[in-house]
Amino acid sequence: MCGMASKRDYYEVLGVNKDASADEIKKAYKKLALANHPDRNPSDQAAVDRFKEAAEAFEVLSDSDKRARYDRFGHDGVKGAGHAGGGFQDVGDIFEMFGDLFDGFGLGGGRRRGRGGARATQGSHLKAGLTIELLEAAKGCTKDVEIKRAELCGTCQGSGAKAGSAAAKCDYCNGQGQVVQSQGFFRIQTTCPACRGEGNIVRDKCADCSGSGRQTEKFRLEVRVPPGVDTGMSLCLRGEGEPGANGGPRGDLYVEIRVKEHQLFERHGQDLVCHVPITYTQAALGAEIEVPTLDGKQNLDIPNGTHSGEVFRIRSGGMPDPRGGRAGDLLVEINIEVPKKLSDEQRELLMQLAELEKANVSQHRSSFFDKVKDWFTGENS
Repeated sequence: MCGMASKRDYYEVLGVNKDASADEIKKAYKKLALANHPDRNPSDQAAVDRFKEAAEAFEVLSDSDKRARYDRFGHDGVKGAGHAGGGFQDVGDIFEMFGDLFDGFGLGGGRRRGRGGARATQGSHLKAGLTIELLEAAKGCTKDVEIKRAELCGTCQGSGAKAGSAAAKCDYCNGQGQVVQSQGFFRIQTTCPACRGEGNIVRDKCADCSGSGRQTEKFRLEVRVPPGVDTGMSLCLRGEGEPGANGGPRGDLYVEIRVKEHQLFERHGQDLVCHVPITYTQAALGAEIEVPTLDGKQNLDIPNGTHSGEVFRIRSGGMPDPRGGRAGDLLVEINIEVPKKLSDEQRELLMQLAELEKANVSQHRSSFFDKVKDWFTGENS
């Protein structure tokens, strides 16, 4: 390309306005790059120069910091900033930086490739389950989970080749991992059927991993559970999945949480519900009772005349918000217990109350066995 003094304006190169959005800049570059791609213009040096010029402009205008310096100072503002100062000298540098834009078009320079020409891909994600108590979910905790995952074979270091040997470059795709087939005007890029995209073929396989380059191992990992998690939520442990292929990054481990049901508290989102029994006299006369909370016992005033089913709210007595918001509430639902068995004194007092209320109540009736006893003793004859 030409020197700094003769460089064209980057917006002019891409054919966009100075207020163009990032998406418009990307679309303009992609259109120019595909039109001037070396694979589509063999032996055309002018097209290669336009290809490099477009990449240089895109490198600056797609970066917000570089674009701001360029808008203020022109080409001098991006001297020494990556390739922008002197442009791209090799199309291979362009493929390395922006090659993913050409995927699916049957053109060379796709995504970064690893050993043997095969694409570096991220490893598989893994899942694990973790069951915790409600109190652990409320306070947060640290737990261990045990997983099985494939690791690179320690004998062959993941190559799959026997010691003293190495994988050979695939002859079918010349180590590229991809093959391009021409059908009229169309070029279709597909995974090499011989090496399955690896770019090489292992002929002398490692005995320990049977040529797979992987071995399954057990691992125990520490999981920090934040306060407020609920059943169905997942925690992501970055980079704790399986290793990638051809030098690619590891996958992630997703730990799915299950919170056990509690004997006292029912969970409804971030709120907790607790059913508390009280006596008829406490409901009628009012009382101060103790109710359970996540932090221990707490006194609660029950006003006189409370009905069964009434709910009293203890603010922020529920579960914390795992996203940092306000904690839920503790909802105390009152249940008035009616005794099934009464002493004679209790029955007499209640009968007196019924008289005062002029209530129609059932009289005390002898049980069947009391009647049988009276029959045989002749007391009721």
